[in-house]
Amino acid sequence: MNSNTRPTVGMVSLGCAKNLVDSENMLGMLRDRGYEIVNDPAQAEIIFVNTCGFIESAKQESIDAIFEMAEYKKTGRLKKLFVTGCLAQRYADALASEMPEVDGFMGVADYARLYDMLDEAMAGKRPIYMNDGERFFNSGRVLTSAPYSAYVKISDGCNNRCTYCAIPLIRGNYASRPFDDIVSECRRLASEGVTEITLIAQDTSRYGCDFGDRHFMLPELMRAVSEIEGVHWVRVLYCYPDSTEDRLLDEIANNPKVAPYLDLPLQHINDPILKAMNRRGSADWIKSRIAECKKRGLTLRTTMIVGFPGETDAQFEELLQFVKDARFDRLGAFTYSPEEGTKAAVMPNQIDEDVKIERLDQLMMLQQSISMELLEQRIGETCEVLVEGRDEDGWYGRSIREAPESDGCIHLVTERELIPGSYIQARIVSADAYDLTAEVL
Repeated sequence: MNSNTRPTVGMVSLGCAKNLVDSENMLGMLRDRGYEIVNDPAQAEIIFVNTCGFIESAKQESIDAIFEMAEYKKTGRLKKLFVTGCLAQRYADALASEMPEVDGFMGVADYARLYDMLDEAMAGKRPIYMNDGERFFNSGRVLTSAPYSAYVKISDGCNNRCTYCAIPLIRGNYASRPFDDIVSECRRLASEGVTEITLIAQDTSRYGCDFGDRHFMLPELMRAVSEIEGVHWVRVLYCYPDSTEDRLLDEIANNPKVAPYLDLPLQHINDPILKAMNRRGSADWIKSRIAECKKRGLTLRTTMIVGFPGETDAQFEELLQFVKDARFDRLGAFTYSPEEGTKAAVMPNQIDEDVKIERLDQLMMLQQSISMELLEQRIGETCEVLVEGRDEDGWYGRSIREAPESDGCIHLVTERELIPGSYIQARIVSADAYDLTAEVL
């Protein structure tokens, strides 16, 4: 590396928003040490690939990205390549054996030792950092998304032990991040121009359960963040049904800065399937939660898994009927993926892949029609819209009822020049299956 200039560093962040937060924290540490962050990997002397290892397709995407970045040792300026994140946490030894191109590996609880890994690699070593145990650390962040919107991680790990999920094998037991640290980060982000804060974790509704008084503290946290000067919208994602209490729903519904929006991944509705998944809470409890959400006027988002081992045609039909009755505003679905080390991977009666895909198609076609009907009901509504940008079709944005990245957008009809990050009033004039069109007022 050229000693007369600041070393250049690039980051490839894969997987979920929680991984993105880790990537942005690493970039903040690198910036603070004098590294120049570049977007073009051909110009990077150091590249980090922050990997996902959740399901098979994500693992393959991570492996492909590592090999793609390694090519820059031949075609670009790359001198050191590092692999971090979930795939590194699960398979560090195998990756180290199979990928001599990589100069160091770091798991998900070691980012506070990033400088140590860099120093060792520069000294000619090939460091592998796993399970140092410091999951939360305070560093500046380099936002890689829009400057007005940021995700904030409030906990790490998971105690739910769903039989299909590898997250506890990767990230360990549930640990809540200190309350004051979260509020301080949100205050810092707001001072830098962030107006929308999205609180995330593997299980947000359980936040605070491991503190001294052992009660769920997400309502208090949301209120504290909403009171920060400059924060315009607060939303929360990834709540778990059995810990979604009425007082949480009340905070979401009654706090004017909190999005009236609940992301409640349910995975299924059939009781034997829920039991096989090791999901807490019965079908009746889930339906009662949905009724409480609808009573409060909340936008509801969920995810479902089709083709779980042993799922019969009748159980899948039960799921379809439930979706018809519940009429979720947003619904994502996945085919079951057997993950190494999980209980479900060795269960009998695995479902053929073509059956999984057929069921997924049926479910998503049903949801498409529901989504269309629900969005058409919003025609004539006047709402506040966060302007996000402009494409070949014109300006677009989101209302408080659309989460960043995962939901549809609102196309804006206007002759005016708008400012990304600004909030404007608009009247919805048309809808399609997932997006809306609105006239700027």
